[in-house]
Amino acid sequence: MHCHATTTDLSLTEQKTAEHLAEGQRVITVALAGQPNVGKSTIFNMLTGLNQHVGNWPGKTIEQKVGTYHHNGFLVRIVDLPGTYSLTANSPEERIARDFIIRERPDVVVAIVDAASLERNLYLVAELLCLPVPVVVGLNMVDVAEMQGMRIEPHVLQAALGLPVVPMVASKNQGLRELMETVDAVVRGQIPLHPCPPEIRADHREVLDELGRLIHGYVPEPYPETWVALKLLEGDSEITEMMRRQLPPDRWDQVDRLLRQHEDAILAVAGGRYDWIARMIRAAVTRPRAGQITLTDRLDQVATHPLWGFLLLLVIMGAAFWLTYTIGTPIQDWLDVHVVQAGAAVVRARLQRAPVWLVGLLADGVLGGAGTVLTFLPILILFFALFGLLEDVGYMARAAYVMDRFMHLMGLHGKSFLPLFLGFGCNVPAVMGARIIEDRRARLLTIQLAPLVPCTARMAVVVFLTPAFFGRQAALVAWGLVAINLAVLAVGGVLLNRILFKGVHTAFIMELPLYHIPNARTIGLQVWQHTTAFLRKAGSIILIISVIVWALSVLPTGELETSVLAWVGRGLAPLGRLMGMDWRMVVALLASFVAKENAIAALGVLYGTGREAVGLAETMAATVPASSALAFLVVEMLFIPCMATVATIRQETQSWRWTLLNILLLLFVSLAAGIVIYQVVKVVLSPQSLVLGP
Repeated sequence: MHCHATTTDLSLTEQKTAEHLAEGQRVITVALAGQPNVGKSTIFNMLTGLNQHVGNWPGKTIEQKVGTYHHNGFLVRIVDLPGTYSLTANSPEERIARDFIIRERPDVVVAIVDAASLERNLYLVAELLCLPVPVVVGLNMVDVAEMQGMRIEPHVLQAALGLPVVPMVASKNQGLRELMETVDAVVRGQIPLHPCPPEIRADHREVLDELGRLIHGYVPEPYPETWVALKLLEGDSEITEMMRRQLPPDRWDQVDRLLRQHEDAILAVAGGRYDWIARMIRAAVTRPRAGQITLTDRLDQVATHPLWGFLLLLVIMGAAFWLTYTIGTPIQDWLDVHVVQAGAAVVRARLQRAPVWLVGLLADGVLGGAGTVLTFLPILILFFALFGLLEDVGYMARAAYVMDRFMHLMGLHGKSFLPLFLGFGCNVPAVMGARIIEDRRARLLTIQLAPLVPCTARMAVVVFLTPAFFGRQAALVAWGLVAINLAVLAVGGVLLNRILFKGVHTAFIMELPLYHIPNARTIGLQVWQHTTAFLRKAGSIILIISVIVWALSVLPTGELETSVLAWVGRGLAPLGRLMGMDWRMVVALLASFVAKENAIAALGVLYGTGREAVGLAETMAATVPASSALAFLVVEMLFIPCMATVATIRQETQSWRWTLLNILLLLFVSLAAGIVIYQVVKVVLSPQSLVLGP
């Protein structure tokens, strides 16, 4: 009993394509499958460009990417499946990938494999061949394989697999046209497929046949019976539970008894696949001579070194801050002067006869609030570009490896560093990224710590205010603020692990991908997607909050000092005085709960940005002492996560208890830190510097 893609199964794909053509749609669906770090996203971005939609899979929070590509009269619908090492239900990514292939039956599955790690990558191909879908192999990164001293003959590999094999260098746009032409030929039936799937080892073939006989006629559509039998032998929990419900009790007892008698069958299944992989590459791959040191090996001698690797990581993070101040701040200042201040002046000049409330709404509410937030767009673009570069070149896995020892202090491991590092961009994907951690304890702890990573929105507030208050020492202050966050993260991780999880530690094995040349188009698309998402937020939620803050600052009398906002702020003034803050700064902190950028928007409204052509930073520097500003920045960096992050924590933990714990913990830590910082700094600074602005 073997896992073949049968003639009947293939004709189903041909029938589906014929239906598309008959309806005049001429649409085919291509699924991109592959293990992590094989260049699958690069291929997807190169093919679809801006014609792509990013959302979530139905019922899941895992990112779904779907794009379109026109080729030879077809509208090709390309679905980028989550990266997965296998099709066993060990993770949500694996379930999504296999369920899409089995239930949606794409016209072609393109399996992207890393030419430099062919043995590992072909394991997923071995599983795909057991499903009733046509498969085309995209042999990517052949240039990297050559750099490693490997020589691969694609035509030999193609003959061994019985599948089309297309050599590619996606980062250089090489082989993409040939890949789509091959897909087109397969869909049209111009390339016959004769896949050579793996077989289970001989000592368990009779067991597989017997299992197939027992489940015959009971496997629900659209699952292939042979594939289900293999998954039962592998101990796949999801398939096992499905068949337990489908089979009559007496038949299930026979299946269960057979599986218990052959609990080692998973070794026979995996062993058969590895034997198959060895046969596939034996003639097609020539390896480098023994002892040859590759470029990756030489670079990793530094990048993964316990000391030099950590110093390299610090240098890279420091360079990111330096670039932000050197390039981003001048552009930000220019936007502040020529967009926010000039725009407010134009509004006041053009609308002299308009109602006062309308002029205030546009000049102070819209431009003074949301407009000010838009001025730190250059900072976000810089970060997104730098993060995309590091991820695309293959450095992020090395950063996780270097941080593994540090993570162990908190009861975590290096894998937790990846979602935490995502937090430097936004805390929402950081919380969502924790799902790559298999251990529930480590996943929950990572989620609790993720909001302590300073996101770009909080860093934008820091970059906006520190130059005004601290001049040439602004970069040093920013470094110190980040250091405080990371120190709180480390101490909090140790305490939470000991109190909530009794100090348990988790180990893991990490894969380090080969270094490769980054793709500018892939990075550019990533920057574009993140930037447009931010602009949509600025054009909606931030704008709405800015207008609400402005309205509360003028109602009911039209004067700020007697407004609703002033009433709320003065109610919290005693708490604010402990941190050296006036009520306006306290209100700005509250507004940042909706979105961290709203702190700037609220300050822009409350401090009257746009009046007398003076920017927010200058206004605050003239009215707020440096000690109060420092306390405000410390609290802002440690304050409760934004509303979107809170919602994501609730979604990922499925628990209000864990969500409320995070909110209350960060509220206490941030206010305590603000009080301590202010009380300590005021001892160092002169008494005159402690006078609060109006």
